[in-house]
Amino acid sequence: MANFFKASPKKTQVQQQLTVHVSHLDQQGCGVAFQGKKPIFIEGALPNETLEVKLYEQKSKFSKAKLLQIITASPNRAEVKCRHYFQCGGCNLQHMDYQSQLSYKQDKITKLFSRQALNEPMPWQNPIVSEPWHYRRKARIGVQYNKRGEPIVGFRQRESSHLTEIKSCPVLVEAFNNIFPELKDILAKVSGKNAIGHIEIIAANVNVVLVRQLVKLTAKDKQLWMNFASKNDWLVYFDDGKSVTPLMEDKTLSYTLTDTIKIEFSVDSFIQVNHLVNNKMVEQAQAWLMLNESDVVLDLFCGLGNFSLPMAQKVSTVVGIEGIASMVDKAQANAQKNGISNCQFYQADLNSDWQNELWAQQKYTKILLDPARAGAYQALTQLLTFKVSKILYVSCDPASLARDAKLLIDHGYKIEKIALMDMFSQTKHVETMVMFSL
Repeated sequence: MANFFKASPKKTQVQQQLTVHVSHLDQQGCGVAFQGKKPIFIEGALPNETLEVKLYEQKSKFSKAKLLQIITASPNRAEVKCRHYFQCGGCNLQHMDYQSQLSYKQDKITKLFSRQALNEPMPWQNPIVSEPWHYRRKARIGVQYNKRGEPIVGFRQRESSHLTEIKSCPVLVEAFNNIFPELKDILAKVSGKNAIGHIEIIAANVNVVLVRQLVKLTAKDKQLWMNFASKNDWLVYFDDGKSVTPLMEDKTLSYTLTDTIKIEFSVDSFIQVNHLVNNKMVEQAQAWLMLNESDVVLDLFCGLGNFSLPMAQKVSTVVGIEGIASMVDKAQANAQKNGISNCQFYQADLNSDWQNELWAQQKYTKILLDPARAGAYQALTQLLTFKVSKILYVSCDPASLARDAKLLIDHGYKIEKIALMDMFSQTKHVETMVMFSL
């Protein structure tokens, strides 16, 4: 047992080195070992590994440690592909082979359901997956400046507000492979340090760079950005916090669904970051709902019509509800441009009391929900009165999903099917599709 100097116990404890055995991963993807009964959280560790670690933070109920050396490695350990992996906070599972990532995420969902006392068998279906690299079509890139006024372009470091300077990123679509040095080069030339807050990139029918511009553009800056856009064949937009304006020309942004539907969107619209997983997700939702020509479907949190419009091609009527008025307008426009007339969209705050709304008086045969991370608890409490036989829940947060699933199960629903959707491979983030039947 280590001896501690009484004069500075905290400092000595933080410097302590230990050999530990990792028992499991926590919900954040951190390895967990124990010092007595006290858990030690270790980034980059895997279950059943023996490690040499160095404590860097100690609390009364837990400690954090840095991995120094792998003494016995897990057979599931993989070689990381990104040179920035151990500093960047964007990914945290690259050191785990891909099948193990999927197993970890599925187990994560099961454990969260168990915490809600939902211990019935989980009818797992095959996960929805894509190529685990170069899948991300939308991302926000941070911009900071060092003491010399030189730009730093990249993503946040782990447990820090500082940026890791990124050279390349293997999860971004290949169209943006070289964007980081390109951005650093132009940011070093534009006038006004700290003039740019961040930069978003979007890959669709055209590739877009959206610059959060904090000061007015000079003529010189505008020319620099025009050269940048022409060289890379990227559209550049500027966001001043009040409006978004194109640098030279404005083009309609879009992506395709089921080979026949085109979804148009704006640079500030929400779209799923993994195009292939999104397409497979939409197709599986239709299959699980077993849609037919007599169905009247309610699509809550419908966004741009990502689920609504494909479903409308197979059913009598779809009614889509979205909280953001501009998204409702875009969904209606998408329906018209795709020649779909049996799909109506309405704006409503689904976290409020909406049962007296006209659209809520209609009889529905099936319901689909695709809420934000907070889940759909308040909406579901009202949906229970509809007594609809099938509710398909698309979740981007397993904790809120488990809470909402308990509500449905406590009121007579059962889980008919459940599947992991790996929208964000190499990361801890989990998306799930669940088919509930009454």
